[in-house]
Amino acid sequence: MLPEGVEETLPPLSWQMEDLRRKLLDHYRKQGYELVLPPLIEHLDALLTGTAQGLEQQTFKLTDPASGRLLGLRADMTPQAARIAARRYADTAVARLCYLGTVLRTVPDELGGSRSPRQVGCEIFGVPGLEGDLEAMKLMIKTVKLAGLRKVHLDLGHVGVYRALTGRLGLDADAEGALFDILQRKSQPDLESFASERELKPRVVDAIAELMTLHGDPGVLQRVRAVRKLGGAAVDDAVAVLEHIVAELTRSDRKQSIHVDLAELRGYRYHTGLVFAAFAPGHGREIARGGRYDGVGAEFGAARPATGFSADLNELLRLGSSST
Repeated sequence: MLPEGVEETLPPLSWQMEDLRRKLLDHYRKQGYELVLPPLIEHLDALLTGTAQGLEQQTFKLTDPASGRLLGLRADMTPQAARIAARRYADTAVARLCYLGTVLRTVPDELGGSRSPRQVGCEIFGVPGLEGDLEAMKLMIKTVKLAGLRKVHLDLGHVGVYRALTGRLGLDADAEGALFDILQRKSQPDLESFASERELKPRVVDAIAELMTLHGDPGVLQRVRAVRKLGGAAVDDAVAVLEHIVAELTRSDRKQSIHVDLAELRGYRYHTGLVFAAFAPGHGREIARGGRYDGVGAEFGAARPATGFSADLNELLRLGSSST
């Protein structure tokens, strides 16, 4: 009776969902976040502005019979929060916004996944650097734990490392896309073929090959050699950020499980620095994710630093219930 990937929630799960919703929003409110309720439908050009350009393929589109303009059903609430921050909080030095609502996608994030997640998230606008990143990460971890997941594995990356390398290669869009795919699959044979076809210098190949291996516990940050030589100061800065983040998280909670992956590039087309995700034991994909995306709001006349996270409330509830 329902479209593929679209679900309805019935008692008792619906009551559990409502309890979790209230618990999360109450916590965000205590932390100083303002709740925003963006519309489900907007003009398409507004939905796909700036950081949201990568959502075009996931967005349902229709024509407004009143104006004749093309509309879109939101596939992600983060761009809407960015628009609200730029337009409604332009005179506020720091804007902390939270949101919770259903989003609709033409395709799920994974095979057989939902096309109608209930997205919950928090965004911080106007706080640059590590202070904002740490706040967002800690709030993401707390969100997962409030859902009933006691063990949370944190995955860290930094898009600046990859950008420092590709910036030295002068690749066109198609070639960079091919390299991006190779890195995500961590395929050494494909890298060798790619390098041979484009006659890349050996030191470049060595740096990219090393990047594929730089994943594991935070100790991998001590093994960044070839990448540092090629990427220079940009890589040094990215590694320093990661080292500082690891130190601060460990100081806050020595039991926190931390994994570093310098080849993890989720959202790299709009993220500008640190990226992070939360994982639950026995679950193969992230249950919450976020990162820094400075410059957001430029299209609305209010560019400023930004960082935040989001998660699917449906998935948090399902995993939290199964872990208790």
